This record gives sequence, C-alpha cells and structure tokens, in this order.
Amino acid sequence: MNNSLLSIKKNNAPLRNIVLAEGEDARVIEAAVRATSDELAHCTLVGNREVIQSSARKAGLNLDGIRIEDPATSALTTQYAASLHQLRATKGMTLEQASQLVKDPLHFADLMLQAGEADGSIAGAQYTTGDRVRTALQIIGVTPGFKTVSSFMLMVFDADHHEIKQRMIFSDCALVVNPTAEQLAEIAIASTESAKRMLDEEPRVAMLSFSTNGSANHELVDKVREATRLVKQALPDLAIDGEIQLDAAIVPSISAHKMPDSKIKGRANVLIFPDLNAANIGYKLTQRFGGAKAIGPIMQGLNKPANDLSRGCSAEDVYNLIGLTAMQA
Repeated sequence: MNNSLLSIKKNNAPLRNIVLAEGEDARVIEAAVRATSDELAHCTLVGNREVIQSSARKAGLNLDGIRIEDPATSALTTQYAASLHQLRATKGMTLEQASQLVKDPLHFADLMLQAGEADGSIAGAQYTTGDRVRTALQIIGVTPGFKTVSSFMLMVFDADHHEIKQRMIFSDCALVVNPTAEQLAEIAIASTESAKRMLDEEPRVAMLSFSTNGSANHELVDKVREATRLVKQALPDLAIDGEIQLDAAIVPSISAHKMPDSKIKGRANVLIFPDLNAANIGYKLTQRFGGAKAIGPIMQGLNKPANDLSRGCSAEDVYNLIGLTAMQA
C-alpha cells in the first residue's frame, strides 16, 4: 500500500501525530522510521529509550524526527497518572494504582491521545486485542451517541485480475460476535463514516443476508431488516439496501433482477455482515481466493482513533496502519 492510495497528502493536510505503544518492537521502529521518511505522519515511540535506540542502531535505522517517550522518565507521567485517576476514580482506582498503570506503554500511549498530545494511537504487536480494546474504552471512550465499538477491514482490489480497481469496507470483521439489530445499525453508521474517510466515493451500503428483499423469512433476516430500518431512519439520504444477498449487492445485472428498486444498484462499496462468523470468513475468502489486500482490523466508534495490530504483523502492516490511523484523524 502506498501514499497515493492512502491519499494522505491530498489538499495539503497537515501531518498527524501517531503514537505507537510498542516502541521497542523492531517492526514498529522500522515502520515509524519509514512513515516519518515518507511524510505519512509524525510518529512517537513509547518505551524504554535506551532499548529503542539500541534496536534502531542494530537495524541501521535513523530515529531523526521521531519522538520517544519513556513512561519511566517522561515529564508527562505524573500529569497522566492524575488524569487516569480522574477518569477511573468512580470505578475504584486509587492514585497509587493509576501511578503504576501509567508506566505501562499502552496506557501511556492512550493517555497521550486523550490529552491531545497525539492524533491517533496504535498497539497490538505485543498486546492482546482484549487489552488494546479495554484500554481504549477506559481512556478514550465511545463516540457520543454510540454504544458499540466495532471494526472494519479496508479491502483493496488492485491486482491485475481485478476487473474493477477499488477499495471497499467490510464490517465488522473482528469485534462484535453476534450483534443485535441496534448494534448492527451502529456498525453500519460507523462504517459509513469510515468509508467517507477511506474511499474516494460516496458510501453505498449493503446490509448482507441470505435473503434479498423478502425472499426468505427467518429471525436472522428480521435482524438485518430492522437494522436497515434504523440506519435509514438515522441517515435518510444514505444509499443503502437491506436485507440483500452478496451477489445482488455487487453485481449490477443481478441487482436489476433481484432488487429492481435498489438504491445501490449492485455497486456496494460498504458490506455490513450479519455477524462475526460471516464477516471473518468473508474477508478471508476475498483475501485468499480473490487476491484482495486486507488491511486492518481498524476500530471505529471510539472518540479518537485507536487501532489494533495483529501480534503476527509485519513492519509493512504497521506502516499501513499508521497511514490509515492518520486518515481517521
């Protein structure tokens, strides 16, 4: 994935500040150096300063232009401990406990984001998804009006065999296992906002099911129908179809046959899956058999961009997520 695809520099937008909690990780250091060199973002590495500098030297990497924050010695640590205590005091956290937790790089990084010292936060190369999501919820919080934090995959179709070169949003592929109709609607609304930032075209949303426009009756179909109704109520001008089968969502000729009054006319660029089973299988089929690039999962529904890496990630994965987090910001 390259800068032209990310469109980071369009309209001369200022570079965003992205903080990376696992600053001692060689993959993270390499990605931060590259992102800084490519002017993708300003990067802050959180961790032991000597370890970070030693790792960079061993890899032959120049840390010029990269900020390092060591929670054990940072001038911000005392301030962030007080902030964390204030945020979590009603849950029983003492100032002493907050003073210990703030030395954890993940907590420190998200507190930097919460304080406005960074525009986006990334972790997950070493932390588990559970730790990453929990810390983001406790420190950054959920977008006002939302109850559900979800995720999406950015699917990039740019191989020679792809007839149409495009990007699509697949959601939710990582977090919400079996959403209710209300949660599914929130996932769709959040994905619509994500699409506005990630795609170069207006969102066209498909609420996927094994039924199209009443072709089957089942409680699973009813959930998708109700979610679609809620989205239409919240976003009356949105191009959205549901419930709809995948082929009718992405093939214009099938759409014309199965759903003549379709709003998206077989040209969906945002696919909302009914549950995590379908979404996880769907994006991996598209990636492995279809040859699409799958970037993410990228979290949505939080007050500020805080994203999760896979522990098996490459430096390229970290680099891509730096760019996407900057786009969210």
